[in-house]
Amino acid sequence: MEQPKDKKDKIWLHLVLFIVTFITTTLSGAEWRYGQTIWGDFDWHDFRSGLAFSFPFLLFLTVHEFGHYFTAKKYNVKASLPYYIPLWFAGIVPSIGTMGAVIRIKDFIQSRKQHFDIGIAGPLAGFAIALGVLYYGFTNLPPQDYLFRIHPEYLEMGENWQEEAYNREGVFYLGKNLLFRAFEEWVVEDSSRLPNAYEVIHYPWLFAGFLGLFFTALNLLPIGQLDGGHILYGLVGYEKHKIISTGLFVLLVFWAGLGFFDRSDQESLLMYVPLSGIITYYLFGRLDMRSSQKVILVLSVVLGQLLVIYFFPEVRGYSGWMVFAFLIGRFLGVYHPPALFDQPLNTGRKILGWLALIIFILCFSPEPFVFA
Repeated sequence: MEQPKDKKDKIWLHLVLFIVTFITTTLSGAEWRYGQTIWGDFDWHDFRSGLAFSFPFLLFLTVHEFGHYFTAKKYNVKASLPYYIPLWFAGIVPSIGTMGAVIRIKDFIQSRKQHFDIGIAGPLAGFAIALGVLYYGFTNLPPQDYLFRIHPEYLEMGENWQEEAYNREGVFYLGKNLLFRAFEEWVVEDSSRLPNAYEVIHYPWLFAGFLGLFFTALNLLPIGQLDGGHILYGLVGYEKHKIISTGLFVLLVFWAGLGFFDRSDQESLLMYVPLSGIITYYLFGRLDMRSSQKVILVLSVVLGQLLVIYFFPEVRGYSGWMVFAFLIGRFLGVYHPPALFDQPLNTGRKILGWLALIIFILCFSPEPFVFA
């Protein structure tokens, strides 16, 4: 039987988005690998070198989204194929070539069990791929000469090239998480081949694996209707989820806002207080509480940030999380809607849910991408 025309058109849309994303991630992978853009001496060989990044990274994204898709189909919940989101700035601004991928759930999910199963399937499936990608990357590290070909200037720095290279200003590095550090410690046989946090971007399989862990942690944030929010809702139910999700969202805003304070100029520090208060109040706008309660909560957050700055000046926060706090607070929502059938999960699913939260802790980095 022939498929309806509109369904065919939608399949073509998914396919076109995937092809475009495949091209943009390959270009981005080539740029990161050799530290150059398409506007330099860029040829077909350089493009092909980007496949070492785009293949494992898109494999992770695809398996993650199809984990959701096939589990939804299992429950006869209508869901779209993955929409891949290409994003590339032609070498003008660094990017990874995509904003990820999403599927669209077209039906009302009726039970806690369905929310839980659909929510957890994607992160667990993607996490398994990320582990495989990292294992391959760490067990196939190139010799140190590989890095010298990318940065020949390091050879001119002599024996202390690592210290001099990493003391430069304006360099970008990855804030490693617990699992990434565990791979460095227990999987790598020749530690001389191990790249510093500043150089991981030149190792495409490691970079793709790191991003896999980052997106796994991002999706497993136990807030709202993120995958982690579905898992938390399945574990504890609507009322407890509302309390825990609100608390975690406040902590996320606190940590993100802490990164905006400039500690170098004490005289202008107070300038950040009203700015932080305004931004925080805006982000808390959809919380289910009275305005007076929001004001008290905002004042508590700002006061807490000032106390951290005064007593723990080495704790800097990370302003990059503010983007996700904004998306959650103003668009995705902090709360999870109650399901029609709200029966508790069985023991097996509860164990799996707590395992997913442990995976979140292992994959989470307080400062994932840092510009020094």
